[in-house]
Amino acid sequence: MPQQLASDYYEVMQISPNAELDTIQRVYRILAQRYHPDNQATGDAERFRLLTEAYEVLSEPEKRAHYDVNRPQRLQERSYLLSEAIRAVTDVEAEQLLRLTVLELLYARRRTEPRTPGIFYADLETLVGQPREHIEFGLWYLSQKKYVDRTDGSQLVITVDGVDYLEANASLRQRVPRLTAGRSPVGTY
Repeated sequence: MPQQLASDYYEVMQISPNAELDTIQRVYRILAQRYHPDNQATGDAERFRLLTEAYEVLSEPEKRAHYDVNRPQRLQERSYLLSEAIRAVTDVEAEQLLRLTVLELLYARRRTEPRTPGIFYADLETLVGQPREHIEFGLWYLSQKKYVDRTDGSQLVITVDGVDYLEANASLRQRVPRLTAGRSPVGTY
């Protein structure tokens, strides 16, 4: 398994995988302006480089199609990385990280897909890289604390309280490698 995994370009650009080309171009212009190294207030050369890399792939139909075909495998590799990192800590820390991971996934889904913000239980198992019996306690806890809720279609969604909790505890999440922090190998998309 590779040490560093490529970032998910849709996450980098903060867009849905269903985004149209004009949306990709608009978002790129906004984020490029924000992260350009010449912007003294919010410039970030590394984020700008990654953003530009993502834009170059997602704005070209052929490159985007190739990227989309390989994306599920990359997401599965990222889930595996997370599950390995969680195994390396104590049970209590592992539960905390698992709950934060679930909230982070639901947060990202609500942010990128506001009309369909839920994730089915089975999909969550795949994304987290853990079987149902390993995440049931965490989901029970999140539900009891009202950080997640179930929709009529049995999907899990993050609540306002869940967003607040996630943002307040983001520093705990830094103990494991950020899934979007990897570098993509040259020529790979």
